[in-house]
Amino acid sequence: MEVEISFTKNTGLRASADVSSGGLLSIAALVSGILLSTAVLVHVATRDAQSKSLWR
Repeated sequence: MEVEISFTKNTGLRASADVSSGGLLSIAALVSGILLSTAVLVHVATRDAQSKSLWR
Protein backbone atom coordinates (compact mmCIF):
# COMPACT_ATOMS: atom_id res chain seq x y z
CA MET A 1 0.00 0.00 0.00
CA GLU A 2 1.36 3.42 -0.89
CA VAL A 3 -0.11 6.84 -0.06
CA GLU A 4 1.06 10.19 -1.36
CA ILE A 5 -0.18 13.63 -0.23
CA SER A 6 0.97 16.83 -1.93
CA PHE A 7 0.50 20.15 -0.15
CA THR A 8 2.14 22.41 -2.68
CA LYS A 9 4.23 21.89 -5.79
CA ASN A 10 7.39 21.27 -3.77
CA THR A 11 6.11 19.76 -0.51
CA GLY A 12 4.31 16.57 0.27
CA LEU A 13 4.40 13.24 2.06
CA ARG A 14 4.79 9.72 0.78
CA ALA A 15 4.29 6.59 2.89
CA SER A 16 4.23 2.93 2.10
CA ALA A 17 3.44 -0.11 4.23
CA ASP A 18 3.20 -3.85 3.79
CA VAL A 19 0.31 -5.33 5.77
CA SER A 20 -0.19 -9.06 6.27
CA SER A 21 -3.60 -10.63 6.77
CA GLY A 22 -2.93 -10.90 10.51
CA GLY A 23 -1.96 -7.25 10.65
CA LEU A 24 -5.10 -6.27 8.76
CA LEU A 25 -7.19 -8.27 11.23
CA SER A 26 -5.55 -6.55 14.21
CA ILE A 27 -6.06 -3.11 12.61
CA ALA A 28 -9.75 -3.92 12.14
CA ALA A 29 -10.03 -5.02 15.78
CA LEU A 30 -8.38 -1.81 17.01
CA VAL A 31 -10.63 0.42 14.88
CA SER A 32 -13.72 -1.49 16.05
CA GLY A 33 -12.69 -1.07 19.67
CA ILE A 34 -12.11 2.66 19.24
CA LEU A 35 -15.48 3.17 17.55
CA LEU A 36 -17.34 1.15 20.17
CA SER A 37 -15.71 2.98 23.08
CA THR A 38 -16.44 6.34 21.44
CA ALA A 39 -20.09 5.38 21.03
CA VAL A 40 -20.31 4.47 24.73
CA LEU A 41 -18.70 7.76 25.78
CA VAL A 42 -21.08 9.79 23.62
CA HIS A 43 -24.08 7.88 24.98
CA VAL A 44 -23.04 8.48 28.60
CA ALA A 45 -22.30 12.16 27.97
CA THR A 46 -25.59 12.85 26.22
CA ARG A 47 -27.73 10.75 28.60
CA ASP A 48 -27.23 13.21 31.46
CA ALA A 49 -27.47 16.26 29.19
CA GLN A 50 -30.92 15.22 27.94
CA SER A 51 -32.35 15.18 31.48
CA LYS A 52 -30.86 18.61 32.31
CA SER A 53 -32.06 21.58 30.33
CA LEU A 54 -29.28 23.97 29.47
CA TRP A 55 -31.66 26.85 28.58
CA ARG A 56 -33.63 27.31 31.82
